[in-house]
Amino acid sequence: MMLKPSDKWTWFYDDSEGHLMLDLGDGMLFKTNLPRKLIVDCAIGINEFSVDDASAYQTYKEQIAHLGLVEARQAELALYCVAAKRFHKPVQPKSWFFDSLSDGNFTVEEGDFVQLDASGTSGTFIVLEVGECASLCASVSLEEFQLNSAKSLAFGQAIKVMHDRMQPCNHQFQVQPIALVG
Repeated sequence: MMLKPSDKWTWFYDDSEGHLMLDLGDGMLFKTNLPRKLIVDCAIGINEFSVDDASAYQTYKEQIAHLGLVEARQAELALYCVAAKRFHKPVQPKSWFFDSLSDGNFTVEEGDFVQLDASGTSGTFIVLEVGECASLCASVSLEEFQLNSAKSLAFGQAIKVMHDRMQPCNHQFQVQPIALVG
C-alpha cells in the first residue's frame, strides 16, 4: 500500500506512548522514534501535517526509494525523517563518535546520502537539516549502527554531525540510465 500524505494527518504527543505520534486517519497511528526529551515544545499538542511536511516526505521518499527497502520500511523511514526535520530539538553535534573523512568542503543538501564511520564500521545516513558546519542526519540501516561499545543508533534515528565527518555517497545509490544503442 502506497502511503500518500494527506492534510487530514495530524501530529500529536502521546503521554502514554511517551513519543510523538502521527494520526494517519482510518484508525492508523504511526509512532515516531522521537521521545519527549528530543522534541521542541510546540510538538506537544496537535499539529497539522503541513504542506512543508508533505514536500519533505516526497523528497525523502524519492531518495529512500534508491535504498532497496520494502515499501513499508521506506514509508517508515520517510516519516521518521519528516518528524525529525520538523520537531527534533536543536542539538549539539555529536561528532566525536565519528572519524574525520573529509575536509568538509563539499556542500550537503537535504535528502543527500552521506557515509559516516565510527569504531571501524561504516554507515549510510540521510541528511535531514543542513547547518553551516553540521547537519542533522538519520541512519538508513535496518541494523543498529554501533557508535561505540555502549551506544548505537536505530533505523531512522537522528544525530547531528559536523560536515568534516561526512563523505558524500549519493553516487552509490543513483540508478544510472541505460543508453540504448541502435
